[in-house]
Amino acid sequence: MNTTILVAGGTGNLGHRIITALLRRGATVRAVVRPGSDPAKVDELSSLGVDVRRVDMADVAALTQACADVACVVSALAGLRDVIVDGQSVLLAAAVAAGVPRFIPSDFASDYTQQAPGENRNFDLRREFQQRLDQASIGATSILNGGFAELLTYNIPLLDFKKQQVGYWEDADWRIDFTTMDDTAAYTAAAALDAATPRFLRIASFQSSPQELAAVAEEAGKGHFEVVKLGSRADLARHIQHARAANPAGEQDLYANWQQMQYMLSMFSVQNNPLDNHRYPDLTWTSAAGLLGPNAQSPAK
Repeated sequence: MNTTILVAGGTGNLGHRIITALLRRGATVRAVVRPGSDPAKVDELSSLGVDVRRVDMADVAALTQACADVACVVSALAGLRDVIVDGQSVLLAAAVAAGVPRFIPSDFASDYTQQAPGENRNFDLRREFQQRLDQASIGATSILNGGFAELLTYNIPLLDFKKQQVGYWEDADWRIDFTTMDDTAAYTAAAALDAATPRFLRIASFQSSPQELAAVAEEAGKGHFEVVKLGSRADLARHIQHARAANPAGEQDLYANWQQMQYMLSMFSVQNNPLDNHRYPDLTWTSAAGLLGPNAQSPAK
């Protein structure tokens, strides 16, 4: 069985974790990186035994050569249209030309298939690429992990350690999907080595409501947290509309202030159900208490 997996975006946070998880499973890993990638990060990948190929990501022929004899292409690329739609389309064309049987796109997010177009800019880009991917002669699997759980340590409105407040929209009992980056990477590695994955796999390290997050934070010794309603989903959607209109430069910003609000709206709008966590029984999953507890490590920035 061919166990060579090609990873695009391997110098990024998630991509590096996916590569590490693949190596842990005994896979042969090939990484395509841009010629201008950080030399220190590239050298680190090489030191792990990764076959690093410096490739112009717009060069289909060069990418096709890099994809030769690969069992699955995993994209962990991050960016706007030039990356998620255009860049991944070039990578897809190369994978198809090389006869790669499977492709995992950079869809790591909430379940955008449940949201209407226009509600989340970055999800719309993934939806656009999905149409191209589904028309290609290659097997495809998207891994939908909800929000990255590490966000809960960044003093976002949902869990604000400075204000000792858990803010929510619409429903304090709505359970939100969270998956740590390590759990996402471990699952992605298992899926990349699984020749029979479905079109979508939905996972979550834990699903916690605002009420539950407040309780977990208090049990972790973070103090008392007040659960505060910040408005309805409709209120948040209107706020996003105004913020986006006031910040046209944000259209070229991957994490514009209004885009971050769109992610929050997505978390309170869609839910991964049922979960596919059980597909790989050897995996272990981080709990909310494990993430927020006194022995938890600070996430990588």
